[in-house]
Amino acid sequence: MAHLLVVESWVGSMSRLLPRAIREGGHEFTFLTRDLGHYLRSAPEGVGHPLLRARNVITAETNDLDALAPVVERLHAALEFDGVISSCDYYLPTVAAVAARLGLPGPGADAVTRACRKDLTRQVLKEAGLDGPRFAVVEPEGGSGGSGSATTGGPGGAEVRAARALGFPLVVKPVDLCAGMYVRRVDDEAELVAACRELAAFPVNARGQRRAGLVLLEELLDGPEVSVETVSCAGQVRVVGVTDKSVGGAPAFIETGHMFPAALGPAERAAAEDTALAALKALELTDGVVAHTEIKLTSAGPRVVEVNPRPAGNRITELVRHVTGIDLAAAAVDVALGREPDVVPRVTGLRSAAVGFLVPEADGTLAALEHDPQLLVRNEVLEAQFVGVGRAVSAARSNNEYLGHVMAGDPEGLGARDRVEALLDVVRAGLVIR
Repeated sequence: MAHLLVVESWVGSMSRLLPRAIREGGHEFTFLTRDLGHYLRSAPEGVGHPLLRARNVITAETNDLDALAPVVERLHAALEFDGVISSCDYYLPTVAAVAARLGLPGPGADAVTRACRKDLTRQVLKEAGLDGPRFAVVEPEGGSGGSGSATTGGPGGAEVRAARALGFPLVVKPVDLCAGMYVRRVDDEAELVAACRELAAFPVNARGQRRAGLVLLEELLDGPEVSVETVSCAGQVRVVGVTDKSVGGAPAFIETGHMFPAALGPAERAAAEDTALAALKALELTDGVVAHTEIKLTSAGPRVVEVNPRPAGNRITELVRHVTGIDLAAAAVDVALGREPDVVPRVTGLRSAAVGFLVPEADGTLAALEHDPQLLVRNEVLEAQFVGVGRAVSAARSNNEYLGHVMAGDPEGLGARDRVEALLDVVRAGLVIR
């Protein structure tokens, strides 16, 4: 039995999958957080959050590495950790730094930081010679700017000058947020300034960390998007598979669904995999990482969107498990312990699995969500979960506003996405927001 230190977590599916993987692996964990209420609020009434079933639950300031370091050293001396892990992007560099300080397994802290910062990722990949979108990293004039008129001077001027050099249409991105937050397509200078103003009004992330004031402008890439799921251990990176992605909500980029495996030909799949492997090598993420690398299959070839040094979110890990039997949450636990993960695929009875999300398109209150309950207990349905009537909702601007999801499998081939879309069409027909 091993003892892991879990430093913070997302409160979505991975906050449940990770404790399950630790428990099923025969291990235990201590949970370290700065805000216990964050997890208490995320659990349904009367249900304890799995993270709070840890052997120890300890409160400490996880947003200040200098203050945290002596705390974890004292904890390690008393509790003897075998590994450090988190599922939350905002704490992955902290986890890597803590592991190094305690002499525990893990990727380099600098490598994780470069992967978690979109601007640094772009620079590393460019220096490594990987083809990517044309881009510019802009420090808004006047601090966290982007709040003025579209001129070449004053607030907004730096972004406008960079955009004119790149040419529209462009994608505006924060360098250090997740879930598609504040990622926007812009087609002219007015839209650019509006997007930068919106981003500037969010200076602190959901975990109380002050954001970098930089804005990343990128050439808009054509083509479909996929992700490559990989496991890195002892310098060897193994590809588990390629997942497809559907995106909606323009001018935002909201993930509306996924299917594993992606419906690609051998050449396209190999090109996506090779691109992901090259990106991971360039970023020095070849040891102790389960990664989720997003790639656009453009008309000019594959282009990296971003590299996430943690297991995929949005239920993708469960799609992989249903089809291949490979548990990426368990693999993340293994590599955090410096152990060889089990990534041998097994016959599961499914050839594909897909998930689709119910995305709100209007502000208001969820007044009705009517459908035949028998529809969602059919054999091909793997999961079906929706929020309750009466909930306040807002038109989705990121991946954080879903009203629920349906997951289904196909034992015959690549029909899982069509099954999910048919089921969601029925659910959407009964959706009323007032």
